Amino acid sequence: MCRINPRVDFAFKKLFGTEENKELLIDFINSIVSEKDQVMDLELKNPYSIQSFKAEKQSILDIKAQDSEGKWFNIEMQIIDQDYFDKRALYYWSKLYTEQLTSGMRYDKLTKTIGINILNFNCLEEAAYHNCYRLQNVESGKEYLDHIELHFIELGKYDESLVTMLDRWTNFLKKAEMYEKKNLPQELKEVASIRKAIDILETMGLDPEERNSYDASVKLLMDEESRLATAERKGLEQGLEQGIEIGARQAKLELAKGLLEILDVETVALKTGLSQADVELLSKEK
Repeated sequence: MCRINPRVDFAFKKLFGTEENKELLIDFINSIVSEKDQVMDLELKNPYSIQSFKAEKQSILDIKAQDSEGKWFNIEMQIIDQDYFDKRALYYWSKLYTEQLTSGMRYDKLTKTIGINILNFNCLEEAAYHNCYRLQNVESGKEYLDHIELHFIELGKYDESLVTMLDRWTNFLKKAEMYEKKNLPQELKEVASIRKAIDILETMGLDPEERNSYDASVKLLMDEESRLATAERKGLEQGLEQGIEIGARQAKLELAKGLLEILDVETVALKTGLSQADVELLSKEK
């Protein structure tokens, strides 16, 4: 069984952000971007290593890469809900875009930059779990410049389908630590890169510092998922209570309409528990 959870940001970078696993990152990116942005090869700009991990103290857990055609990518796994994550995602994109220019370089050297944000929480109002944003004219829909592209993959909205390659990678991210090779869905077995990712997770070794970091992140993830489940339950309970209250009020209004045929406004208010103003409005509607 895969004991390492790839949703933990530290493990995500160790899995996808190393030279020996670069083909996993390429396949994952290609499941997200359009056909014209498919990646043939890429260079990791901040690859994971135990030395960089100890030096950075986990401060940088995103993956930066540039493909063979010059496009830049920033990939991040975010496990904890953050206020204003939409602004943070745009800020991270802008930093990667502007940092392409060094002193003396011309603006024509800037290239397309794609931000990919995998979220363990819901951030957007859209129902789909994968949403892509670009810069377009609000009237014509014409793209201003194809250099900006932001993807959001909200794991909580994924519906368990296994049709597209992104469906399969998303399923892997949500369930990998629960799978065994013998019980992998056939749709995942068919993908060589996902099979390799499962193998890597099963054999991934962690030194003491990495293990402490991983365990701390797992605890954060479990606490966050517990918090979300509690909030959802309380929301459902509150919604049920509100629904009951609305239904009870509607029943009182229907009863009051009938009583107004034989009783005055004040008496109907007393009998139903409605305010006199509510009953007066009903009376005027008759």
